[in-house]
Amino acid sequence: MVVTFESFGAKAAKSFGSIFLSAVLLIVILSSLKMVQPGTVEVVTRFGRVTGRVLHPGASFILPIAESTLRYNTKKVIYETTTVEKQQGSRADYKDYPVDTNTKDGQQVDIFYTVRFSIDPKKATWVAQNIGSEDDLVEKIVKTDSRIWTRNVTREFEAADLYTGNVLEVQNRVESQLKPSFEENGIILDEVGIREIKFTPQYIQAIEAKQIEAVRVETEKNRAEQAKFQKEARITQAEGMAREQELLRASITNELLRKMWIEKWDGKLPTVMGSESNILDLSGIVGAR
Repeated sequence: MVVTFESFGAKAAKSFGSIFLSAVLLIVILSSLKMVQPGTVEVVTRFGRVTGRVLHPGASFILPIAESTLRYNTKKVIYETTTVEKQQGSRADYKDYPVDTNTKDGQQVDIFYTVRFSIDPKKATWVAQNIGSEDDLVEKIVKTDSRIWTRNVTREFEAADLYTGNVLEVQNRVESQLKPSFEENGIILDEVGIREIKFTPQYIQAIEAKQIEAVRVETEKNRAEQAKFQKEARITQAEGMAREQELLRASITNELLRKMWIEKWDGKLPTVMGSESNILDLSGIVGAR
């Protein structure tokens, strides 16, 4: 059989065309296949317009070229404020700088806090239509609202109260303010946590000096109380001894003295009586008897 150049070229072109069409078809199929990861939902847009169709975890198909998707996390997401140095090692999904604000009495503080949240899959279409992507949602709602309320609530407290406690109260107040705002914007708030309220070095030194002085005053007070107690104890002891002696003197009667004299008498009568100028010798009388 004789194969001409023309017939070979036609077959090659036909084969190439089939391969090309198969490749195009494969590309179209692959581009229309959408794999949605666990813990996420994706809202379908067509030429930038939100269609209202939500894709859940698993395989789905969309129109190639015409349609794309916006992805939202339904699992827990963390927004965290921390220093630049610590941001490098942080595993938070969204990182930001601490909130700087003033306390009620004008002391400057930096607030380090964490917000844990997720996106309500039932409101994903509303979020896509009214706010935008997940990054837009974090920027416009999570970041903005949390920083505003953390700053405002902190200003309601004296610096000394925040230094010695009340952090939990600030945290609870911020959370109570964020919850309705988050729900309104399709966010499920899981928790707000204030990790640290950082004061200026000058304020910390002043507080430490004040605490040292308070300890010194308390020590002096304790010493004064102890001296007072010891003095009262000595007075009480002296009064007791005086009372004891008084009772002892009152209990020594003539009869007791006579008894004590008799117990100590050796049975011998005195041999002389009278004063030094008029002495009566009784020795003979005693001997006569």
